[in-house]
Amino acid sequence: MPTLWIGSNNQKKLVELTRLLTPLGVELRTPKDLDGPFDPVEDQPDFAGNARKKATLLAEMAGAVALADDSGLCVDAMNGRPGVHSARYGGPGLDDRGRLLKLLEELRGVPHAQRTARFVCHLCVAAPDGTVLAGIERSCEGVLRAEPSGDGGFGYDPIFVPVEYQNDMSQSFAVLGDDVKDGLSHRGKALRELVTVLPQILDETR
Repeated sequence: MPTLWIGSNNQKKLVELTRLLTPLGVELRTPKDLDGPFDPVEDQPDFAGNARKKATLLAEMAGAVALADDSGLCVDAMNGRPGVHSARYGGPGLDDRGRLLKLLEELRGVPHAQRTARFVCHLCVAAPDGTVLAGIERSCEGVLRAEPSGDGGFGYDPIFVPVEYQNDMSQSFAVLGDDVKDGLSHRGKALRELVTVLPQILDETR
């Protein structure tokens, strides 16, 4: 069975990636299986740069093919912020809920028609020598609620309503459930494209 290392310390994101990759029949390994810490500094100006940095570092540390993603929420009324800083928005003292509430406060008073946003995900697959074997970026358009809705998902999911459900603003990603989210989300779209080439990549690098 081929092995694929997943470059993330975010347990909720790992659950989502595992759910989407398991049908491929690959053994998934994570940074907790390493001898040393995996703590890349995400200092690149775009999602592609951060994903590449994480994937190449993990591939080198593991001596095997590694997959990493960088993703975030880009809000039109905030000139694309928080973007690559989505997981760190508001500073280190905030958790997911704190970041979500801070973003809502910044959007206070912004009318519904101007609350458009998109989730963006860039996936990078790297070899141990630093070669990028695949790079895929996809997005999911939506509208932001004025308050959270639902208990599912993670991050900004409770305020993000995909455009397919914009006529019912109660249907955030945190309400819609895993199957619907996987079918519409930025990460789901990118992973479905990746799985069309990943078996060949893993076979060629064994």
